[in-house]
Amino acid sequence: MDPFTSSPSSSGLPSSSGPSSDVLMNQLKVQLAQAYAEEFLETVRSKCFTKCITKPGSSLSGSESSCISRCVERYIEATGIVGRALFSSTPR
Repeated sequence: MDPFTSSPSSSGLPSSSGPSSDVLMNQLKVQLAQAYAEEFLETVRSKCFTKCITKPGSSLSGSESSCISRCVERYIEATGIVGRALFSSTPR
């Protein structure tokens, strides 16, 4: 049998039974969202820890706990503002 005249499914071209572009796009969106979330958490963790935890120990003091809460809230708010500004549909 001649390998160059084999059936279309073995030609190396995508077959109709392969993943659709919608499925691939959704997988890419999920991976990007996961990467963004991981980066976001790492940034918040490092910045807020550095700012709020002056004497690391086995537990957080009340002031450290409230500092971290405020820091994370501000970072989330700032990220939302920047995101809305970058992705707004109305040009400025």
